[in-house]
Amino acid sequence: MTTMAHPTGANRATVDDDESTTTLPTTLAAEFRAAGIRDFSIEGTERAAFSSDASLFRLVPAAIAFPYDEDEVRRILTIARRLGVSITSRGAGTSIAGNAIGRGIVIDFSRHMNAVVDLDPAEQSAWVEAGCIHADLQKRAKPHGLRFGPDPSTHTRCTIGGMIGNNACGPRAMGYGRTGDNILALKVMLVDGTVVTLDDTDSSETFPRLHELIAKNLGTVRTHFGTFSRQVSGYGLESLLPENGFDLRRAFAGTEGTWGIVLAAKMRLVKDPSFTSAVVLGYEDMVAAAHDAPLLKDFPVAACEGLDSRMLARVIDTKGAEAIPSLPEGAGWLVVELTGEDEPELERETQRLISESKSLDSAVLDAAAAAEVWAIRADGAGLVSRTPDGRDAHAGWEDSAVPVDHLGDYLHDLMDLLDEHGLWAIPYGHFGDGCLHMRVDFPLEAPNGQQVMRDFMVAATKLVARYGGSVSGEHGDGRARSELLSLMYPPAALDLFTQVKRLFDPQHLLNPGVIVDPDALDESVRLTQLPLRQELPGKLAMAYQGESAGFVSAVHRCTGIGKCRADTAAAGDIMCPSYQATRDERHSTRGRARVLQEMVSGDLLEPRWDSPEVHEALDLCLSCKACGTECPTGTDMSTYKAEVLYQSYRGKLRPMAHYVLGFLPQLARLSTPMAPVVNRISRLPGFGQLAKRIGGIDARRSIPQFAATTFRKWWTTTAEAAPRSNRSQTPPPAEAGEPSAGTLTGGTRKTDEVVLFADSWSNHFAPRILAAAVAVLEHAGVSVRVIDQTVCCGLPLISTGQLDVARANLSETITALDATGDVPIVGVEPSCIATIKDDSAKLIADEASARVADRVQTLAQYLLSIGAELPDLSGVEALVQPHCHQSSIFGNAADKELLARAGVTSQFLGGCCGLAGNFGVEQGHYETSVAVAEVALLPALRKQAAARTRSEQARSQTAEAGADESRLQVVLADGYSCRTQITDLSDAESVSLAELLAWGWGLDPRR
Repeated sequence: MTTMAHPTGANRATVDDDESTTTLPTTLAAEFRAAGIRDFSIEGTERAAFSSDASLFRLVPAAIAFPYDEDEVRRILTIARRLGVSITSRGAGTSIAGNAIGRGIVIDFSRHMNAVVDLDPAEQSAWVEAGCIHADLQKRAKPHGLRFGPDPSTHTRCTIGGMIGNNACGPRAMGYGRTGDNILALKVMLVDGTVVTLDDTDSSETFPRLHELIAKNLGTVRTHFGTFSRQVSGYGLESLLPENGFDLRRAFAGTEGTWGIVLAAKMRLVKDPSFTSAVVLGYEDMVAAAHDAPLLKDFPVAACEGLDSRMLARVIDTKGAEAIPSLPEGAGWLVVELTGEDEPELERETQRLISESKSLDSAVLDAAAAAEVWAIRADGAGLVSRTPDGRDAHAGWEDSAVPVDHLGDYLHDLMDLLDEHGLWAIPYGHFGDGCLHMRVDFPLEAPNGQQVMRDFMVAATKLVARYGGSVSGEHGDGRARSELLSLMYPPAALDLFTQVKRLFDPQHLLNPGVIVDPDALDESVRLTQLPLRQELPGKLAMAYQGESAGFVSAVHRCTGIGKCRADTAAAGDIMCPSYQATRDERHSTRGRARVLQEMVSGDLLEPRWDSPEVHEALDLCLSCKACGTECPTGTDMSTYKAEVLYQSYRGKLRPMAHYVLGFLPQLARLSTPMAPVVNRISRLPGFGQLAKRIGGIDARRSIPQFAATTFRKWWTTTAEAAPRSNRSQTPPPAEAGEPSAGTLTGGTRKTDEVVLFADSWSNHFAPRILAAAVAVLEHAGVSVRVIDQTVCCGLPLISTGQLDVARANLSETITALDATGDVPIVGVEPSCIATIKDDSAKLIADEASARVADRVQTLAQYLLSIGAELPDLSGVEALVQPHCHQSSIFGNAADKELLARAGVTSQFLGGCCGLAGNFGVEQGHYETSVAVAEVALLPALRKQAAARTRSEQARSQTAEAGADESRLQVVLADGYSCRTQITDLSDAESVSLAELLAWGWGLDPRR
C-alpha cells in the first residue's frame, strides 16, 4: 500500500497506481474473512463496476463491502482504522459530483441494509435503513395517503442514505423542502465505531467541542451559510446556530459521508395533496422562462421545472413523436405543479398563474400528459448528455443555483460565458428554486480539454458567486466542485469546515478528497484516465453511427445515472432485467459499461476482447434491447455484447450452445422432413437429456416440438391453391402444431396489400400463428403475400456473436424483402421484425436495409393504420406479456389501442419474461431466467390463476341461480420466447394477438 502526504498532516490511504499488482485488495479480503464480513468483493469485475458513479470521475476501489447490519459496518470501520484505509459510503451510485467513489473501501448499503424498518401513519414518519430506495419508501407510504416529500429525478433507484449525504432536493422541494428538512432522527456511526442517534434535542452536550467551535464562529456562520434555499455547497453549519437549536441531524445532511456513516434515519412523511394541477407555460427561450420564475412565489406551487425544446427533440429522435405530449408554443417551458385541498380554489390559482405569467402560450395538462412530461424531465441528465452532432456533454457545472430573483440574469450571463469559452449546454432544472442543471461539452479527449474545463468552471464559479449563489444546488460538491469552494466562501468559512471535519474524522478516512482538502476538479477524470483508444484488435462487425471511435466511444455513452437499477416493471419498462434478478451492480447496464470502459482503456483490465472479467459481466445480459431505448443515453448493451462475442470467438471454437442455438433455424429446416420422428426421439427417456447436455442446454428446459406441417408448406400447397378473395377456405386438420386458421371468410374487395414475413420460429414451431395472421388480414380486406425464398433474420446468430454469418442471412432477407416493392411488411414474431428494423442498420447499414426497416410494422400497427374493423372482444380479460424487443423497438402503444378498441380489458406487464431467446435456455442461466420472470410475469400469472379459481367458484354459484357473468381470461404473448417461458414455468396457456383476433371473428377452429 502506498500513501501520500495529506495537507492536514494525516495520511490518506490509497491503492497503488498499478491496481493489478497492489496488495491492498488481498489484504482487505483476508481481514474481512477474519472479521466475519459475509459479503464483499475484490474481484476486478466488481471493482471496475464500482469505479465510478454518475459523475465524470473514476477511482478504482480496493474492495467493496456489502454489510448486513450495524455490527458488520463497525467491523469494517475497525479494519479501515487499523490499516489507514479510506471509507466511502454508497447508495445507488447516482452521484453526479463524484461523492460515491473512493480508492479504499466502498460500503454499498443498497444490497442488504435497505429496509423500511417501521412506518407510523399516525405520526407520519418512517424509520428506514440507509440503503432504502426512495421509491420503496413511497410505495409503503402510499396506501396511507402519505409520501416522502423530496423526490429527485433518480427517485426510482436513489437511496435515502444517499439523499441525506447530498441533502438532495428534487423538483418538489418547493413544496416539501430538502432532505435535511425532513429528517426526524438520524442513526450515525462515527469514525471510532460509536453509534449516536440524533433527534430534535440539542446535541451540544453530546458534542461539546463542536458546540464550542460554532460558538466561537457565530459571525462567520450567520453571514455565509443558509442564505437561500438551494445553498448546498460546503457544510450546512447554519443548523448548528443557537437559534436553530444546534440541530446536528440536519447539519449532517449534505456532509457527503465525511463526518460519519449514516446507518438509518427516521424521515417525516407528508399527506398527499387532495388536488393537483399541472400547467405548462411556453416561452421564447429558457432565459425568458427563467425571468418569469420569481412570480411563482405567490402561488401554491409544489414544483416548477424548466424544460428545453432540445430535450424533447432528443426524445423524438429515440422514441418517436408519439412519446411527446402536445405542449404549448415555445422553445422553453416552465412545467408547474400546483397543489391544494380546495379544487375550485386551485383552479382559480391555476388560471391566475396563467394570466399573470409572461408566457407566449399555456396549457393545463391532464394526468396522463403530466406524467409523460415529468418522465421526460426525470430523464433530463441523459437527454442532454450528447450534443446534436454526437459529441459527449459532461457533468461538472450541472448543479449551480442562485436566489430565484436573479435566475434570469444569471442564466443569460451563463449562456454568454459558455459562448465565450466555445462550449455548448442545454439548461433545464428546478427553475422555481433557482437551481440549474446542464451538461457541458468539455473537450476532454483533446490535449487541452482539462484546461478548457478548469477555465470555464473557475469563471462560472465567479459568476454564480457574484449573484449570491452556490456552485451546488442539490447534488453536493463531491470531486466536481469542492475545489471551487475557495472562490465561493472566505478563508474563515473554509477554515471552519476544516476544523469541523477534523473533530469528526481526525485521520481523514471518511470520503477523503471531498469538501475539505479537496481533490482537484480535473483530477481522476474518467475520460483522461481511460482515453478513447482509436483501435482494438480486429475490424468491428457492427456500425456505430455517430461514434468518433466506434465501439470504444460507444461504451462511454453510459454516464452512470443508473436508470438500469430502477425497478420500473410496474410502469411497463424492462431495463435492466438481470439487475432486477440479481441486484448486483456488475449485472446492470451501468456496471457492464464500466467494465467495458476499463477493457477498452487497458488500465484495470487488459484490452482484450476475451477478457474474463468482461465475459463475466456480459454473461447475464439477456440482450433484451431495452437499454438502447430506455436508457436516456442510449447505452446499447445488446449490441456491445454481440460485438464482444464476435471478436472473442472469431476464428476459434465456440461453446456448443452457440452452434446449436445460433443455427437452430437452419437445423429446423433440415429436420422438418423428419419432424414426427425427431419429435418422438426427443421425448424418449434419457435421449432428450443427453441431447440437451451435449448442446449446452439446461436440462430443465423443454425441447421444442416441430410442426407436422410448416406454414410455408401449407401456404404453397393449400393457401395459394386458389384466389384468396370471394371464397371460403377449409383449413387442414387441426393437429397439434399445424397451421390452422379456421374458415377464412375474406372480404369481397381487396383494399390493401401486405407482405407477411414468415419467420423461422413461427414457420417451424408455431405455424398456426402465421395462418391466423393470414385469416385476420384477409378478413380485413388485405391481400397477403409471402416471399418465395426461405429467409431468416439471423437473430440467434446475432445474440451468439456469429455476426459474419448473421450478416449474410440478414442481407439475403433484406434483398428478398426489398424486392417486394413498397408495401408494408408485417410479422408475428416481434424479435424477428425487430431484428430487421434495428439490427440491419448496424450490421448492413445500406439503403436497402433502411428502406425495408421503414416498411416493417407489427400486426397491431398495421391494422390500426388501415382502420381495420375489429372483432367485439368485450368480456375478454388479457394479461399481456409484451416481447422485450417489441417494447424496445416498436413500443406497445398500438397493441394497447387495438385491444381497447376491440373491447378487451388488458393488463400489460413490464419486465422481461426471462427466456430472451437463447439466454434462458443455455446452461448456467436457468436460475437467473426464473428470477427475471419472478419480477412481473410469474406473480401476475399466479394472481390470474387465483382470480380464475374465484371466478369459477362464483360462476358455479350464480349458475345455480340462473345467472352467468363469466369473463374469458387469456394470457397474450406474441413472442415465441415469452410463450415458451410461460409454458415451462406455469400451468397457463398463452395465445398470440393474431390468434385472439381470429377467434374473435370466429376464424379459429378451436372455438
